[in-house]
Amino acid sequence: MFHEDHLIVISALQHWLYCPRQCALIHVEQAWVENRFTAEGKVMHARAHDGPDESRPGVRITRGMPVRSLRLGVTGQCDIVEFHADGRVLPVEYKRGKPKAHRADEVQLCAQALCLEEMLGIEVTRGALYYGERHRRTDVEFDRELRQLVEDTATTVHDCFNAGMTPLAEYDPRRCDACSLIDQCQPKALRFKKGVAAWFNSNLLSPSI
Repeated sequence: MFHEDHLIVISALQHWLYCPRQCALIHVEQAWVENRFTAEGKVMHARAHDGPDESRPGVRITRGMPVRSLRLGVTGQCDIVEFHADGRVLPVEYKRGKPKAHRADEVQLCAQALCLEEMLGIEVTRGALYYGERHRRTDVEFDRELRQLVEDTATTVHDCFNAGMTPLAEYDPRRCDACSLIDQCQPKALRFKKGVAAWFNSNLLSPSI
């Protein structure tokens, strides 16, 4: 069990699975730069969780609900949590883009569900990701595999933060070119430096035969 003072934000898990270096730059080195994508995401989140709670037939909707898990050592805020009359509790996370090939968004949502389970003493089996480009929800089942990925990622991120280490850059145009921290990260330059170092070690420092 983690102490309240040692909790990390749930979004760090999402950042880690997208890019470990980005995660450490944001949460260890406290680096942040806004771009169009992050600004649009911030506006969407504000619309989702800054409004009043409301009740509709068969469901009560809570916005901006703070959550935490002392077992996982994480804390955060749910955009929306739906409390249905049949007992189902459904967290909903809003994203500006579209479904991804990786599972970073699913891990963020599932981590919220695990927090709700611990806080409320209930089982949360499903949630939803609302993507702005598609204007509809994508259902997410919190199966054993996804739950384990959340736990493994939380452990890895805690280890990274405790060590205070920022992982090296691995340039990937699909991720890096859209990242607001690309100028701070310099993934192309670091890749070049690593390549030069490898050549230097193999060609100049290798013992002669």
